[in-house]
Amino acid sequence: MHKTFTAEEANAAAIHLFTTSGFESLKDDPFAGARALGKGQGFTGAAGQVVYQAGNDGKISHVLAGIGKGQDALAVAAIAAKLPEGTYAIASDGGMAFAHIAAGWADGAYRFDRYLKDKAKPPLLVMPASANADALSREADACALLRDLVNTPAADMGPQDVEAAIADMADQFGATLTTIVGDDLLKENYPLVHAVGRAAVYAPRFMELEWGDPSHPSLALVGKGVTFDSGGLDIKPGSGMRIMKKDMGGAAHVIALSQLIMSANLPVHLKLYVPSVENAVAGDAFRPGDILASRKGLTVEIDNTDAEGRLILADALARACEFKPDVLIDFATLTGAARVALGADLAPFYTDDEDMAGAIQAGSAMSGDPVWRMPLWEPYLADLKSPIADLVNSGGRFAGSITAALFLKQFVDAQSWTHLDVWAWRLGKYGRPEGAAACGLRAVWQMLKDRYSA
Repeated sequence: MHKTFTAEEANAAAIHLFTTSGFESLKDDPFAGARALGKGQGFTGAAGQVVYQAGNDGKISHVLAGIGKGQDALAVAAIAAKLPEGTYAIASDGGMAFAHIAAGWADGAYRFDRYLKDKAKPPLLVMPASANADALSREADACALLRDLVNTPAADMGPQDVEAAIADMADQFGATLTTIVGDDLLKENYPLVHAVGRAAVYAPRFMELEWGDPSHPSLALVGKGVTFDSGGLDIKPGSGMRIMKKDMGGAAHVIALSQLIMSANLPVHLKLYVPSVENAVAGDAFRPGDILASRKGLTVEIDNTDAEGRLILADALARACEFKPDVLIDFATLTGAARVALGADLAPFYTDDEDMAGAIQAGSAMSGDPVWRMPLWEPYLADLKSPIADLVNSGGRFAGSITAALFLKQFVDAQSWTHLDVWAWRLGKYGRPEGAAACGLRAVWQMLKDRYSA
């Protein structure tokens, strides 16, 4: 069971969740003196509000907790983040699905304490008999894995460490992992992966994991694994570089999604592709104006070395398409333009598959994990034309997330392809402190469960 969940109900404090309207209209106390307690401490049911009542032994016996309008599926994260160590049970759900309560709880109780002397002691949520504790635990474990990978500094999360994480997962689930490292990338025709990563101390690499019955529907996952992005020779300012350890967030998402697929024994033939590099500055770094070959045979003129993620993804997507998957999905921390368009929490996705678009939106509604479909607007492909190469790697100032997606599309030959341009990060809105976040993971996982009837 996930480390913030428990089956033990003994001595659990009762949590009473209320929306603002629910508490305002409350006519009967859920426990003795509840309304008076709330009024005395200014409790209104606003999101994240918490009021405690202690029993005769001095321990917390009841908690009034606010979830605002009840529209945010992760609202409970703000509550779990504030609660002291102990065991808690949901006595009143405030109209929230328990799956959303559990997801929010695990999200808010999470702490990245790898480098802290004093380790976190998270509050525990009782799993009622009616809940699918195994499934909820798998999802919470996957989100925690994703966040741990992204939160780890680049000094301890280089390409070789991404490989180690995938290797551990392969061993756990009996999957096969093949890795191509360094100059062997040129021999095996991954020229863009090599070009982006060749200037770094740690060698670039390409990982390919395979799991499942080949007779099952084929599912390919691709994730951007840039373990640190300096911007290359088009170097980022210090402020833009500060959290670039998170630029392997796409890889973290597909690793977590693969763990969910394998731990649930989803009936698919899974292939996971992760190109992993550090975009560093050195004498052999690739340059603006260079023309690079790709696995697919298209040439790419480099307009900006800070648009490197799409380059390594191009080789990976071309490789994934060689096996003609039924479904191809990639995750990438690809553009700042996506954040300008939709902010930190809303993950844009791109697809020409109308059925898949509807399924992902349905998965988003079911899971409470927000996503938004963006257009693959073909006329903008003109912004990626080069007079001396097949493509240029940056489309300019406007519609940056769309032109990045269109760039990737040139390397895709699959009957159903979806691209998610995620941030893999958030400010301290729910659980504190700020840091890594799953963006679109639960929406896509819900879609896959629905599609493959797990």
